[in-house]
Amino acid sequence: MPFNFDELPARQDTDSFKWRTYPPDVLPMWVADMDFVSPPPVVDALRKYVERGVFGYPRAIHHEPGEGREAAELIAARLAERYHWQVSSEEIVFFPGVVTGFTLACHAVAAPQGGVLVQTPLYPPILQAPLNAGVERQEMQLTCGEDGAYEMDVSQFREAFAENTRLFILCNPHNPVGRVFRKDELERMAEICLQRGVVICSDEVHCDLLYRGQTHIPIASLSPEIARRTITLMAPSKTFNLAGLQFSFAIIQDEGLRNRFRQATGGLVPWINAAGWVAAEAAYRHGQPWLDELLVYLESNRDLLVDFVARELPGISLASPQGTYLAWLDCRGAGLGDKPAQFFLEKARVAFNEGATFGRGGEGFIRLNFGCPRAMLVEALQRMKAALAAN
Repeated sequence: MPFNFDELPARQDTDSFKWRTYPPDVLPMWVADMDFVSPPPVVDALRKYVERGVFGYPRAIHHEPGEGREAAELIAARLAERYHWQVSSEEIVFFPGVVTGFTLACHAVAAPQGGVLVQTPLYPPILQAPLNAGVERQEMQLTCGEDGAYEMDVSQFREAFAENTRLFILCNPHNPVGRVFRKDELERMAEICLQRGVVICSDEVHCDLLYRGQTHIPIASLSPEIARRTITLMAPSKTFNLAGLQFSFAIIQDEGLRNRFRQATGGLVPWINAAGWVAAEAAYRHGQPWLDELLVYLESNRDLLVDFVARELPGISLASPQGTYLAWLDCRGAGLGDKPAQFFLEKARVAFNEGATFGRGGEGFIRLNFGCPRAMLVEALQRMKAALAAN
């Protein structure tokens, strides 16, 4: 069944954070939700739910073992099929939003006096999570090569740990740099964490959004020893464009660690809303044909973007993203200063994420969301070209 990814949904008259933050003449290429209609089976399931006209409490509201068993079994089967990772339904904990999961992990593992290691540049809510939990944030910077591709320096990673480091937050696929970490890289990171007695919190929310030649490996699937020290965060939100419905889950295979994570939710974290359950189950059961076609479309967008930047945007470069629908553009050679997003907002009327908000190593970069109809992407790129030519 063909899906029309060329059609731009009308979003300016909705309560869209992405589309309502800036004036109507600004193209929003920033917030990480896609400008595509979600899979038809999801829309149909939500429509049937709404037409019943009853919006009472959902089936799982207490963060207790066994909640959402049907959804958990569906997810476990998906993990086994896609990653050959054997997970039981009891090892899955549901909560609203992966961003919430970062802070829960910090509370569960690092509080009250521990440290949390992160790799910059990095998705800002991960940078904020240790501060939310009142613990120390410790940083190392990923290494950007001459070709714009990022690598993890093992010696720097090892040296970044302190005596009080209790948690390492991994982002894979990486937001914003678009890396999909190889098995050998994951093994090195996990080995050092095990040696240090450090728990891994692995943000894998973009794991379904990979391009040809790439393979996602959940770090917890590498060995039982690593699994016992890992909190893996996933969601259908990015995959199926359901971010506003706030449905996420953690896979935590060690019972003690899982109990600590559950206890961190107490009195603070609400249950997943009923519509979120409906949408997630419909997406995981029936959304794969839509996702298969989406990946083909996104890869074409990515290739167009990479080619256009190389040919038409002097002073700007990027390494082709291996995963996600986010591109990390290096604008340092274009003479736009440390805030290139501000330049493009004012001169091109296109909104991007400012690289500096992603921490050390982000100054002079912008993050661009190419999860949109191709005509919208081309329009944004043409505006950028004109702004640079006039500068």
